[in-house]
Amino acid sequence: MTDAVLVLRKLARLRDHLARLGRRRQGTREEFLSDVDRQDAVALSLMVAIQEALDVALHIASDEGWGLPATYAEGLELLAGHGVVDPALGERLRAMVALRNRIAHGYASVEMERIWDELPEGLAQLAAFSTAVARFADPDAS
Repeated sequence: MTDAVLVLRKLARLRDHLARLGRRRQGTREEFLSDVDRQDAVALSLMVAIQEALDVALHIASDEGWGLPATYAEGLELLAGHGVVDPALGERLRAMVALRNRIAHGYASVEMERIWDELPEGLAQLAAFSTAVARFADPDAS
C-alpha cells in the first residue's frame, strides 16, 4: 500500500518548484537568455521538480508491489500501466528523464532556448502528474 503521506509531501515539493518555475518564466525570452542566474535557478527547480516526480513513481511502484524499476522511465511506465497516470502523459514525462539527466550531469548540453520554449508545456505535464498521483494516493481527498 502506498505511503500517502510520503507521496503527498513529495508532491507538495514538486508543486512548490512548479510555482517557482512559473514565477521565473516571466518577461521575455531574450531577458531570460541574458540572465545566467535565472537560467541556473530555472534549471535547478526544473531538475528538482522532475526528480520529485520520478521519486514518487518509484515509491508507488515499490509500495504497490509492482516491481522495482531498473530505470526512472520504467517507473513511469509502471504508473501508466496500472492506471495511475494516463499512458500519453507517462510517455511525455519519460522524455523529461533525459532532460533531468542533462541538467544533473552535463549542464553544458542543456539548451536554455529550448527550456524557455518548452517550459509551459512541461509545467502543465508535471502538474497533471501531480494531480493524478494525488488522487491515487489519497482518493478521499478528491
